Amino acid sequence: MTVIHNVRVYKSEETLPREEQLAWKIAEVAVDPVEVDADVVDMIINRIIDNASVAAASLTRGPIVASRAQALSHPVSTGGKGASVFGLDAERTSPEWAAWTNGVAVRELDYHDTFLAAEYSHPGDNIPPILAVAQHVGKDGRALVRAIATGYEIQMDLVRAICLHKHKIDHVAHIGPSAAAGIGTLLDLDTETIYQAVGQGLHTTTATRQSRKGEISTWKAHAPAFAGKMAVEAVDRAMRGQTSPSPIYEGEDGVIAWMLDGPDAKYQVPLPAKGEAKRAILDSYTKEHSAEYQAQAWIDLARKLNGEHPELVDPANVKGIVLHTSHHTHYVIGSGANDPQKYDPNASRETLDHSIPYIFAVALQDGGWHHVDSYTPERAGRADTVELWHKITTAEDAEWTRRYHSEDPDEKAFGGRVEIELADGTKIVDEIAVADAHPLGARPFARDNYIAKFRLLAEPVLEPAEIERFLELVQRLPELSADEVRELNIVAKAGVIDLAASPKGLF
Repeated sequence: MTVIHNVRVYKSEETLPREEQLAWKIAEVAVDPVEVDADVVDMIINRIIDNASVAAASLTRGPIVASRAQALSHPVSTGGKGASVFGLDAERTSPEWAAWTNGVAVRELDYHDTFLAAEYSHPGDNIPPILAVAQHVGKDGRALVRAIATGYEIQMDLVRAICLHKHKIDHVAHIGPSAAAGIGTLLDLDTETIYQAVGQGLHTTTATRQSRKGEISTWKAHAPAFAGKMAVEAVDRAMRGQTSPSPIYEGEDGVIAWMLDGPDAKYQVPLPAKGEAKRAILDSYTKEHSAEYQAQAWIDLARKLNGEHPELVDPANVKGIVLHTSHHTHYVIGSGANDPQKYDPNASRETLDHSIPYIFAVALQDGGWHHVDSYTPERAGRADTVELWHKITTAEDAEWTRRYHSEDPDEKAFGGRVEIELADGTKIVDEIAVADAHPLGARPFARDNYIAKFRLLAEPVLEPAEIERFLELVQRLPELSADEVRELNIVAKAGVIDLAASPKGLF
């Protein structure tokens, strides 16, 4: 049965034994040898396929080209055989640098899994650092499964309880501890070592949310990869006997007291009891569309409206559109953010990805969404799109905010209600609660959908035989030998990656 841990700030003169600290409780979950349930194993396979899909589609994009060049500037470290780099065959690098570049590839298009509760997250960001370490040290598929189950469990449990964004702390701060815990499970480390790694993982990954504000930069893709890299390094230091700030969460000058809810804060963090299976991954959900998760349902609604009301394509027929939605959608990706960049046709792809007025306008006109075509400067700058886009605003609706934060999975929602006023005075009103691909949506994603997504995104850059090789291998995940785990990679077609053209830097 899940245990709720009460977490608060302690003054320095108060005694808080390490066994009662949240970081220690996280470490205890990581060392628990409980087996992974079959449905969890299936979802882990889905998530690895999903990560590979979006990484394949990102192989030639600037952030991946730069991070890959950095990674390949570092040789394999002495503790193992190194880890693979997405897109490349024989090349290997040190595991922290593989975690770095592969993490950037997974996050670049903002197209993989999500979990939203008190905080936001893409728990699939745990996979690159855990997989990199597994390849480096030679762990088999069963060990990798157990480790990924831990990473998901810890991050999602922290996301359920501890809000970061309201204090303008970036959500990747939950990845440092979760990835460190997952690597601890992978390596069969003891509680003390994992405890120290979790503390360092958190301490080194707290940063502000300016990375997701205003004109959003390429760092958005790097942020979770950096957290994964820091987790690998934290584990290495802890294994060498190095210690961490303590108590990292509850200390008088710790994260909660000065970065989150302050010295009077109280959190209730759910973690599995000893012997309880780690099943959090089953509550995560993936994206059918390459856009911020809160946009998924709105794209599906716009697609539906395009078919039912083709007159909406022409901005001359529309007086105004209001998306009534949750607090988060309104203030983070909606007009409530007060970011003029969200209405700027010259904005970066990263910014347009976080503009629901833009996304709804394009999906309404096109009747769908494409991970590349929907973001091109030509598409964003089209005159009729800009006109329609600027007629779209968002408004917070208390009921949709309540449903967004509901702990009842049958009630939790990420959509809203659209009210469209036409030029002739008539109104169109419709609503959607969850995306079509959500487990409660019109077309929930299953294995076949993940495979179809992988084929769609991989076919332009991978040979057909490579696509089939990867899919056959990953679907045998729990049975894989250590050598086969090292082959859990995607290799691009000849000519797709030009290493000689990589940007130069310090290394």
